[in-house]
Amino acid sequence: MTAIYLSLGSNVERYKHITAALDALEHLLGDLTISSVYESKSIGFDGSNFFNLVVGAHTHLAIVELSEVLKRIEDENGRKRSGPKFSPRTLDIDILTYGDFVGLEGGIELPRAEITKNAFVLLPLAEIAPQVCHPQLQKTYGELWQEYDQTSQSLWAIDFEWRGKKISARR
Repeated sequence: MTAIYLSLGSNVERYKHITAALDALEHLLGDLTISSVYESKSIGFDGSNFFNLVVGAHTHLAIVELSEVLKRIEDENGRKRSGPKFSPRTLDIDILTYGDFVGLEGGIELPRAEITKNAFVLLPLAEIAPQVCHPQLQKTYGELWQEYDQTSQSLWAIDFEWRGKKISARR
């Protein structure tokens, strides 16, 4: 079993699609480690605010197989792939890391560059895996968050309930 971290985001019917994604991921992967849900403004286009979070889990699936299943979950939640890269999303699920793998596999480059570029990825990742090392940079996600310009992107934890359990900031 390989440890993985996934980022989830939605700015269209956000509660519905994030809840559906968590249901599908739990069914696929079993136990999930779930960060707080954060709200942030759209980056790269004018649109509704996003909900973002990071999920940790373990899988027996290979990288390409995992990616295919995640795309199927996105599609089942109305994901349209024909629009511009920066546009509204019903659901976006990205593989951030796959164990200690570094490189390109089936067109998927890991670890994902967004980890160090976007607060809405790095903060929830640092929240659930502060002592885990980035496989390329050899710094922990907690260290990377401390070094990040935390004023560059605005985001805030929100109350979110999944399966009767409140997901909230752990700080």
